[in-house]
Amino acid sequence: MADENAAEGERAEACALRPTLDVTASALWSPPDAAQRRAILRRTRVVAMIGASPKVSRASYFVATYLLTSSPYRLYFVNPRAREILGQPVYPTVADLPVRPDLVDVFRRHADLPQVLDETLAVGADTLWLQLGSHHQDVAERGAAEGLTVVTNRCLKVEHARFHGGLHLAGFDTGVITSRRQGR
Repeated sequence: MADENAAEGERAEACALRPTLDVTASALWSPPDAAQRRAILRRTRVVAMIGASPKVSRASYFVATYLLTSSPYRLYFVNPRAREILGQPVYPTVADLPVRPDLVDVFRRHADLPQVLDETLAVGADTLWLQLGSHHQDVAERGAAEGLTVVTNRCLKVEHARFHGGLHLAGFDTGVITSRRQGR
């Protein structure tokens, strides 16, 4: 019994140390609602993907493939360790891009997000977009205070597909799994 209580305490402590994905509004920042996210996507022309990976098993590669084939965005990849992704050049930093991005899409660790915010503000982007599973309350609040639109815990690919009728593309609505009964 004592071992079970100790193990439960360790699990609770480990959970308390993990960054939370509870996206809560504050006095300085609140998550954009669906209409606001749609407006962001409609006004965006240039997207910089920080943390883009040339590895096909990574989420950033999947998102990049979709955006290159199914969106109107000019896409720029940022990764100091890669030279080319999907036939496109890769830049070491956002500051090295040949254009100012409208939206910075982030595939980086939680601890890196304050630095990414600083880079995003320095290049004058309009929107900082933290991918699905990524939320940093301090970054969201500081970005909003600096006039940046901040979206957290949302996938740019999924949101684009949702608002532009593309959820059937690249992995959604494949017809393999369905809730419809046979013959109907």
